[in-house]
Amino acid sequence: MPRINLSKALREEYQRLFDTCIILDNKGAGVEAILSKIEENQDRYVAVEEDLGIPWYFVAVIHDMESSLNFNGHLHNGDPLTDTTLHVPAGRPKKGNPPFTWEESATDALRFKRLHNWKDWSLPGMLYKLEDYNGWGYRLYHPHVLSPYLWSYSNHYVSGKYVADGRWSETAVSRQAGAAVLLRRMAEKGSIQFVEPSPIDLGEPVPLLRYSSDEKSIAAEELQKFLNRFPAIYVKVDGYPGEKTSEAFKKITGYYLHGDPRTEV
Repeated sequence: MPRINLSKALREEYQRLFDTCIILDNKGAGVEAILSKIEENQDRYVAVEEDLGIPWYFVAVIHDMESSLNFNGHLHNGDPLTDTTLHVPAGRPKKGNPPFTWEESATDALRFKRLHNWKDWSLPGMLYKLEDYNGWGYRLYHPHVLSPYLWSYSNHYVSGKYVADGRWSETAVSRQAGAAVLLRRMAEKGSIQFVEPSPIDLGEPVPLLRYSSDEKSIAAEELQKFLNRFPAIYVKVDGYPGEKTSEAFKKITGYYLHGDPRTEV
């Protein structure tokens, strides 16, 4: 399968999606349950970080995505730790004798994926390697669906997934919390901080939400819901931050939305 390069545009996409990620209300309890288990075993993930230089929280979300946080199976594919792996990749780890500890197996699995050689552990760099870990099929062949491996349980994902190798279903829905969603909640709780990326010239900064009559966004929809809470404000909740939304915003804040042509220069 062709590989995707971590371009400036892709970095910006990852950052924008993460910044606008909202965990669905009916999935919040499930996310918290996963994070509780991760926190209980943080020392085990830190041990792998100390060996390979891979952030412990990256190791943790990979463990959830690939093994549902099961410490009795190989991180490679879930085969029992009582022997080397039977399924692909078979015969791992190559060194050592069974039974293996989970840490030994996890270290071998991440080395097998050459993640110990990756140096960019900024947020975009991390999301890139997570998507790469699962494969680029969504982005290459079904670009209208953001990978559920990253975004399931959030506003960025509704349906569509691979139900088996090479078998696509437009209506199937992932039952697993996405890795980026877990990282988002960990960041919200203040339990992790991402490595600062190398400086990138992104041009003149602009607000995340700006005036537009033809660009729909979740942020605009949330703003419209918020504005409707005020007396005598009646804005259609359609996700388009156009003239009426900007007028309502001005009534409340004294300013039009960024980019509104009526803004005084």
